Amino acid sequence: MNPQAAYGLLAHGLLCGALISLLPLGNLRPRAALIASSIALLAGIAPVLHAWFGPPSITLLLLALLCLPKRAHYPLSRRSAAFILTCALGFYLAANIWGKLFPYALGFQPQALLFALAGLVVLLWWQRQTLWLAILAIDLGVWLTGFFPNLWDVLFDPLLLVCCAFVVLRHALHGRFKRGIGPSARHR
Repeated sequence: MNPQAAYGLLAHGLLCGALISLLPLGNLRPRAALIASSIALLAGIAPVLHAWFGPPSITLLLLALLCLPKRAHYPLSRRSAAFILTCALGFYLAANIWGKLFPYALGFQPQALLFALAGLVVLLWWQRQTLWLAILAIDLGVWLTGFFPNLWDVLFDPLLLVCCAFVVLRHALHGRFKRGIGPSARHR
């Protein structure tokens, strides 16, 4: 098994554990996450996720790692999830307009992409988003090792976009039900 495949399997197992750790289990959260990670690896859930989505991005892996401690920290707010979705949507729209490989090819020689990320670093620093700065720094550090040949693969992946879409949709529906616009408002 090559290192990328091993990373993909272990990371997807960890993602399953992070998903279980989001449940309100109290003090059992870390143990439940460990059990879920083990089951995902042994029962074949992690290989199926790896086959469907490919290896997860380092960004998604770091967000999952932040969910695992007893006092978890969830940096994926509605605003950050919407920003990631907007950037990814721009990437996929550009891929459909210019051809399938042009935006992805920028990740192999990413000078222009690194200049754009420098602007993002300034914006994150100005808004005092130190956790997102650390995530971006780790992403770039992993990319510099050469483990991921393309910078896009380090920054985001389809599973991260599904998570971001879920966060944005959850906040939109929560606000709608809170204002009394949802289905429960009809039954009053």
